[in-house]
Amino acid sequence: MPRNADPHPVASGLLALASAGDFSSLEEGAAPRFDCQSCGACCSYSAEWPRFSTEDDAQLDRIPQDYVAADEAGMRCDGVRCSALSGEVGKSTACGIYEVRPDVCRACMPGGDDCLMARHSHGLPTL
Repeated sequence: MPRNADPHPVASGLLALASAGDFSSLEEGAAPRFDCQSCGACCSYSAEWPRFSTEDDAQLDRIPQDYVAADEAGMRCDGVRCSALSGEVGKSTACGIYEVRPDVCRACMPGGDDCLMARHSHGLPTL
């Protein structure tokens, strides 16, 4: 693990939002379907979230330096929005480094807890 890596890649804000959110409208066992390219909420949720945690040096070297935070512990953000995100959250988005994105980004699955919390924070439907 890189020296500056965050051993806790999920921001505490995500956990706080989860406890405050109401996801009761999800049917038991039903997997909601979300299109990441019409969302982008997870990439515009918290400057604390896109942290490097399990990447090795070779993975980190593939991320263009313009997108890396000054402390090199994660992605550079403009406010809470990852600098690699283009487009409008909730309408049409894309990741400028999708093929080399960090592990925390790869771990966020459509309809997963992190996804639902980020969507909730942007007022997007969770179903």
